[in-house]
Amino acid sequence: MTKKWFKIGLVGVFLLALALRFWGLERFNTLVFDEVYYAKFGNNYLTGVPFFDGHPPLGKLIIALGIFIGKNIPWWDDTVNGLTGTLMSPLVYRWMNAFLGSFIPLLIAGIAYQLSHRRTFSLIAGLFAACDGIFIVEARYALINQYIVIFGLLAHFLLLLALNHKRQRYLYLILSGASFGASIGTKWNGVFYLAGAYGLWIIAWLIRFLQTSKFAYREPQQLYREPQQLYQDQTLVADTRLNRQQLLFMVKNKQRYEGKNENKPSPLQNLTQLNIFQIIAFLGIIPFIIYSIIWIPHLRLDTKYDFIEVHKQIFGFHERMGGNNANVHPYCAAWYKWALMIRPMAYYYQTAQSFNDPLPVMGPPLPSGAGKVIYDVHAMGNPFLWWFGVIALVIILGMLVWNLIVPSIKKKQFVFPEKITTEAWIAIYLILNYAVNLLPWVKVTRCVFIYHYMTGVVFAFIAIAWVVDQCLHSYRSLFRATGVTVTFLIIGSLIWWLPIYLGLPLTNQGYRPLRMWFNSWI
Repeated sequence: MTKKWFKIGLVGVFLLALALRFWGLERFNTLVFDEVYYAKFGNNYLTGVPFFDGHPPLGKLIIALGIFIGKNIPWWDDTVNGLTGTLMSPLVYRWMNAFLGSFIPLLIAGIAYQLSHRRTFSLIAGLFAACDGIFIVEARYALINQYIVIFGLLAHFLLLLALNHKRQRYLYLILSGASFGASIGTKWNGVFYLAGAYGLWIIAWLIRFLQTSKFAYREPQQLYREPQQLYQDQTLVADTRLNRQQLLFMVKNKQRYEGKNENKPSPLQNLTQLNIFQIIAFLGIIPFIIYSIIWIPHLRLDTKYDFIEVHKQIFGFHERMGGNNANVHPYCAAWYKWALMIRPMAYYYQTAQSFNDPLPVMGPPLPSGAGKVIYDVHAMGNPFLWWFGVIALVIILGMLVWNLIVPSIKKKQFVFPEKITTEAWIAIYLILNYAVNLLPWVKVTRCVFIYHYMTGVVFAFIAIAWVVDQCLHSYRSLFRATGVTVTFLIIGSLIWWLPIYLGLPLTNQGYRPLRMWFNSWI
C-alpha cells in the first residue's frame, strides 16, 4: 500500500467514526444511563455546585469544557432540556465525547503502525476499531469510560514514538507520562495501561539478558518463514508442496507488504535503552504530577475533602458497591463474561406504539408486549469482532509459545533465540497488555460491567487485525479468503447491529430474536 492510499484510508476511517458518533446525536432529549451523573457533574463545574463522585475528575472536566463551548453555538438550542441543572440541548453535553471518541480508531491504527511499520495492518486495525459498537455508544453520550482508553492508547502511541525516534525521545516520553496520568485521572483502572508499559520494559530487559547468556542459540525463531528463503530452498518446496508460482507470489507480495521498512527492528527492543531512573522519572513521577494537577479544579470547588481524604472516600465508595451478581444490579457481569460478550448492558430502553409516535424519553416503558416499536441503546460490542478477537489472541499466544518455549522442550534444556522477530514482539505486546487490563479484575468483588472491558478489548482488535493482515498476504488462497471473509463479517456485523448502537426504532421481531440472539443479551 502506498503512503498516499494509506493516508486516504486513515481519513476514511476517521470520517466513518465521526459519522457514526454524530449521526442523530440529539436523538434522545433526556439523560441516558450515567449521563444522570456525568452530564450533571460536568455542568456543576461551570455553575459552581460542589459534588462528590466515585472517580477522578478529568472525564467530567472534559464534559464541562464541551458544555462551555457548546452553549455558545446558537443553532444547538432547538431542542433543550434542563436535566443537567441548566437549560441546554443534549448536543451541548454530548458533542465533545463524540468528537474525541472518533480519534480512538486512529490511535489504534497508529499503535499498529509503530509496532510493525505495515500500512495494511495499521489500516485494518483502525477500520476494525471504527466498527465496534460499545465505543460508538460510549462516545455518543456524556460518559467517561472512553477517556481512560483515549489517554491510555495515546500514552502507548507516544511511548512507541519515543522508542522509534531517538532524537525527540525525551519529549515523547514526557507526553507519554502525562497521558498515563490523564488516563488514571479519568478512572483508576487507567493504571493498567501504565502497568503494561512497566511489564514491557521488564520483559525487554529479560530478553536482552537471555539473548546474551549461555542459553542463547543462533536459530532465529520466526512466526513466518521469509519468502526469499522459501524460494531458494528447493527441499522445503518439495516438503511443503509449494509450487514455484506460489513462492513467486510470496516474494512479490513481501515488498508490497513491508516495503522499505521490512528490515526495521521492533521499537520494543529499544526499551532497554531506558534505564530505571528514566522509567521512574517519565513513567512514574510525571504521571503522578499530572494526576495531582487534574484534581486542582475539583478540590477548589468542593472543599469538604482534601487530596488525601477524597481518595479515602472514593475507595470506601467502591468497597460499598456490593457483590458481583444480579441481586446487586441486573447487568453485573464478572470478568470472565466479557470476552465472549455474555452479558452486554442496556443504557436506554423505551417502547412506542408506532414509528410515527414521538420519541419516548420520559417515564417507564410500556408494559411488556404493549409496545410495537422498540428504542434500545445497548452497550454491546461488535459480536464477530469480539469473538474473532479472542480467537486471534489464542492464535498469537500459541505462536509465541511455539517459537519461544517449544524449542526448549525439543532440546530438553532451556534455550532462547538470539533474535526475536518483529512478529514475536507484536505478540508479546498484545498478550501482555490484554492480560494486564483483564486479569486484575479477577480479584475484584464489587459489581462490574462490560464497559470495564473496554481498556483491554482494544488489544483484541489489534490482534484480529494482525491475523487478518497475515491471511490477506498469505500465499495460500484459503487463508486469503478467510481474511476477506472475517473482514466482511465484522463490517456486516456493524451494519446489522447498528440500530441498537444508535437507538434506531425496531419492531419486536427486529429486536428479538433477530438482534438479541441470547437471553443474556437483553
